[in-house]
Amino acid sequence: MALRLRIVLLAAALALLAPGLAHASGGTYVFADGTPQEQAQVRAALDASSFDWSLVPQTITIHIDRGHDSDATPGNIWLDADLVDSGQFAWGVVQHEYAHQVDFFLLDDAKRAQLQAALGGSSWWSQPGEQHAQLTSERFASTLAWSFWQSKANSMRPTSAGDESAALPPVQFKALLARVLGVTAFASRSVRR
Repeated sequence: MALRLRIVLLAAALALLAPGLAHASGGTYVFADGTPQEQAQVRAALDASSFDWSLVPQTITIHIDRGHDSDATPGNIWLDADLVDSGQFAWGVVQHEYAHQVDFFLLDDAKRAQLQAALGGSSWWSQPGEQHAQLTSERFASTLAWSFWQSKANSMRPTSAGDESAALPPVQFKALLARVLGVTAFASRSVRR
């Protein structure tokens, strides 16, 4: 009986020490930090999107820190805790940063060239003197975030023809992305608005 109790207690302790693993809309990610409420906001943001995040074949580590600009590198996403604390307003940014993971792990130069022809932009990656909205990688991430969560609450919602997410209507973008990724089509599913 004492051995069984020790095993149960050890298992419980290990579960508390392990980072939280989540599967939202199929995506696999772990949190490096952030409060339970902040982590819940990130989960809600990814769940709101109809994009199948499970297409990304990598576990993504999500860092939630105060004063850190939202950013992504292969396998990592950084989110400003103040932004995440704003609630639904942050959801478009969360999706945008996860869309960079789609870029890092599912696109190659040929696929990026097809997307750049449709999305515009001066270059895919940052070059000296270029603005954020000129980068096709940013247009791609914003358009993915908008196309798969078309809500008035989405901060990636285009308000003018020059916005990062305005290069293609969502239906056209989804069809192009499905072709580029080699999937038959993106399934429609209801999402929270």
